[in-house]
Amino acid sequence: MKRREFFKNGVFGTVGFSVLGSSESKAKDKKKEKTVFSDRSNDNWTDLNGNKKHTPDRCQYLNFDVVVIGGGLAGICAAVSSAREGVKTVLVQDRGVLGGNASSEIRVIVNGVNHLAPNNTPERETGIIEEILLHNRFLNPQESWSFWDHVLYDFVEREPNLEVILNTQAIHAVMDGSSIKTAICWQNSTESELHISAAQFIDCSGDGLLAAKAGAEYRTGREASHEFNEKFAPKEADGWQMGASILIGGKDMGKPMKYTAPSFAKEFTLEHSHPKRKVRSYVEGYWWCEIGSQFDIIKDQEEIRKKLMGYAHGIWDYIKNSGNYPDAENFALEWIGSVPGKRESRRFIGDYILSEKDLTEHKHFEDAVAYGGWSLDEHNPGGIENMKEPPSYFHQRFKKVYEIPFRSLYSKNIDNLLFSGRNISQTHISLSSTRVMATCALMGQATGTAAALCVKNKTTPRGIYQKHIVELQDRLLMNDAYIPNRPNRQKNDLMKDAASIVASSTKSGNPELLTDGWSRDLPDSIHHWESKDLPAYVQCEWQEPQEISSLTIKCDTNVKKNIMMRNVYHKEIYSDIVPPELTKSLSLQARIDGKWVDISNVDNNQARRIQLNFDRIKTTALRVHVKSTYGADTAKLFELVALK
Repeated sequence: MKRREFFKNGVFGTVGFSVLGSSESKAKDKKKEKTVFSDRSNDNWTDLNGNKKHTPDRCQYLNFDVVVIGGGLAGICAAVSSAREGVKTVLVQDRGVLGGNASSEIRVIVNGVNHLAPNNTPERETGIIEEILLHNRFLNPQESWSFWDHVLYDFVEREPNLEVILNTQAIHAVMDGSSIKTAICWQNSTESELHISAAQFIDCSGDGLLAAKAGAEYRTGREASHEFNEKFAPKEADGWQMGASILIGGKDMGKPMKYTAPSFAKEFTLEHSHPKRKVRSYVEGYWWCEIGSQFDIIKDQEEIRKKLMGYAHGIWDYIKNSGNYPDAENFALEWIGSVPGKRESRRFIGDYILSEKDLTEHKHFEDAVAYGGWSLDEHNPGGIENMKEPPSYFHQRFKKVYEIPFRSLYSKNIDNLLFSGRNISQTHISLSSTRVMATCALMGQATGTAAALCVKNKTTPRGIYQKHIVELQDRLLMNDAYIPNRPNRQKNDLMKDAASIVASSTKSGNPELLTDGWSRDLPDSIHHWESKDLPAYVQCEWQEPQEISSLTIKCDTNVKKNIMMRNVYHKEIYSDIVPPELTKSLSLQARIDGKWVDISNVDNNQARRIQLNFDRIKTTALRVHVKSTYGADTAKLFELVALK
């Protein structure tokens, strides 16, 4: 491409594209046009391995069914759920580690529904985010943030239909009408340009550059209160967006530790600040070290980062050297972030815009696919540069969870584009609650599953809403997601036809509740069977022989306690060990031709949802033996689903 053509038409204006059917570019294909980023025609390379002149080829053409942009928890759950549905999926992450705000680079706690009023009761998310947190409990008992990065990497790398591409940002969308055809990405670690094509795209990147370049409608800032009849919105709309934070971590060294602030530290004091801005733990950091923006917060990010690094050191300098905190004498600054954790930027417009009253009035959506329950936690405009206001308003706490509709998770005007995370279709006030990462992870599982169904049914996300929403909800529930007010109605579940379900003993609940479609206890009803002791069994009987090839078992992990990594624990609602209630070993037997036959054995189980697949059998009864747990003296199960 000539220089004058580049400036006349823009970086991508004169580029033509075609996509190979394989996952790698063909060396012999020299006709594919490249953008200015991968043009190496002036690269004057002498390769001493053979003393030959070369021109580096740094452009690849990849083809998948589903592309997930953004490797935070929403993106991880989207990619894994899509891959598990049997479609070819790629996860593209712009950093060298996964996890987004939860990664070791930023270290934000994986909050979700973990402090419902009035007693700070959790209602922990299940599904894929539950698998991730349990995986971390087994692999990372020391709660190392750097090892947590590798736990996440292990979690995605073991999926056979999923490819992971790191250090890569999607920078442009090639369109085919109102659909994305190709995401053009830049991998900075290899100086490579990747053209990634797919049928469906999910933007879980937070800022949503790919979606913006595709032309997806979005807004930023705060809505006026009258637009959505929001009590906590400002009277007039403005551009303020919640800011980014840099966290710090201190460590008790057991001896006096001096601290000298670097040259870029910004002077800080809590004198005359709002009383809710306090120094508490010296270990966990201060989320109120935050700066927002009323303009283009993405464009402002580098200036925000510089300020935040200065303020973070200024806070620690104040703690160590002001004389107001003598008990900090032995503490040293062990870790400080350099990558700000973002809360808000673009919010893309879907077929429905989630707003304050949908949450506070617990609106029921027929297309609900996820839920939340974090407080309406709107941070003040300006953050640490607005010291007279509280760091966060915590407008309202929830007594129960609210629903998130599928229509807020796909684009209004781009046909094959979905969203998960803080960039979904919602108001600023709604975002103040839904933005926490465990809630975003639930959205990710929903969109990943939906994208796969789009591929299988050859339809769009809107088509899923219009014709396949029940199928989507059933898939999510089968895969251990929870949808408020929506039991599992799996059509082909043979357990629902059982003549009787009995147990060896019952301490609480009833074995017949294992087929009622609910995989957790609800505030006003129980939905489990619990034995009096171990070992124990539950047995299902049919009047006529049934052909069965799989059994799904949902066991107990005590969703009323949080298990995310946290430096400071409240033992009533947090646990830093593998849930003792979790089933460790069990076996499955079937009665075939009048005799009990061993079908499957599970040892060292590490999941809440146990999936047993086996060659199809013809049986009149199944018996699940729970042999042991990770510490509990009883067995507790919530659901059994048998399929042909």
